Amino acid sequence: MKHILTFIILILYAVNAGFACTTVIISGKFTNDGRPLLWKQRDSDAFNNKIVHLKGEKYHAIALIDSDDSEPENIWIGFNNAGFAIMNSASYNLKGDDTTSFSEQEGSFMKKALLSCATVDEFEAFIRTYPKPMGVEANFGVIDAFGGAAYFETDNFNYTKLDVNDKLLAPHGYIIHTNYSFAGEPSKGAGYIRYETAEQLFYQASAQQNLSVDYIINTMMTSLENSLTGESVSEALTQSSQQSHFMYNQDCINRYSSVSSVVIQGVIPKENPEYTIMWSRVGFPLSSIVVPVLLDKNGTLPKVVTAAAGENAPVCDKALLLKKVMVPIRRGSGKYYINLTKVANAEKTGVRQLIEPVDKEIIKQTKAKMESWRPKNLDTKELGLFYDWLDQKVIGSYQSLFGI
Repeated sequence: MKHILTFIILILYAVNAGFACTTVIISGKFTNDGRPLLWKQRDSDAFNNKIVHLKGEKYHAIALIDSDDSEPENIWIGFNNAGFAIMNSASYNLKGDDTTSFSEQEGSFMKKALLSCATVDEFEAFIRTYPKPMGVEANFGVIDAFGGAAYFETDNFNYTKLDVNDKLLAPHGYIIHTNYSFAGEPSKGAGYIRYETAEQLFYQASAQQNLSVDYIINTMMTSLENSLTGESVSEALTQSSQQSHFMYNQDCINRYSSVSSVVIQGVIPKENPEYTIMWSRVGFPLSSIVVPVLLDKNGTLPKVVTAAAGENAPVCDKALLLKKVMVPIRRGSGKYYINLTKVANAEKTGVRQLIEPVDKEIIKQTKAKMESWRPKNLDTKELGLFYDWLDQKVIGSYQSLFGI
């Protein structure tokens, strides 16, 4: 009986570890424009994601949710009109001997925090006064409009704060978390290979003074590197699209369970917090076109990233269709292998190669708009017109490039 229970526990742990995340917070003191960055590569068994507008008694916000979460009851990354942003990554080494059964409340916990907090300090007070046990085991990442940036490694009863602005903790200006906590039990948890991959990539960006939103969008969100084996998508660049080159990518930042990738770019101190921006790849990140989202007083969103209750976001549906091209084997363990020549190849007809120019045009146009908007209050009409362009660009690109 004891062996059976041990086996069940190991199976449950393996399942949970598969639905994990890779995250980073970068201090605005180290980014190339002075704005802090909060990035989450979300892994889950909920493949359909979308972005929604939320209204609370104190603040309103936009956040990433599961498409079938009709209320919604849970959020997985988001920001509010005070410029406060929050995300999480599951941790599997914090609880120790805590056998409290109340758990998996991270999504509802973050929703409550997002609609009631304006600063990192307020979030810390939120944790202190939250009813115990909290039902969480996670690394919560937060930034605010005043330059605050920190992780809170949190379990049912306790937390450890890691200030990203502290040079002793973050000498290069960033802290990464996957699925273990630094304050937790050593050698337990998950995501060690992903952590090392992210560390290598961000260290390189730091050395080149390229800790930027562009780097996260173009490199981190679409990473297929494996720091342990040295494999990467570059192996397929000299191969024909007619060849197959399968790579086991379950230990990569992009893997079968990757369902979205979002980076929230905060504001510099004294800048209007309404210019906080969420750069999103909703759906499988390798095949999702990047869509920027701002928060206006009406809660207007690009139509491609949102949907009515119970419905799916159009960009997510299209990204999942293209995921099948890159991950064609679904039986057994086949889903953990990606065909790299469908991602990139010598003919430059890979999914990522075709989407990349669209991403770059959207980034360029968005930055130009932001520069013209920042000196004044956000004009909801102008934002609406920009969203119309975005919707047409995304839908038209999927149709012209892939016929979907």
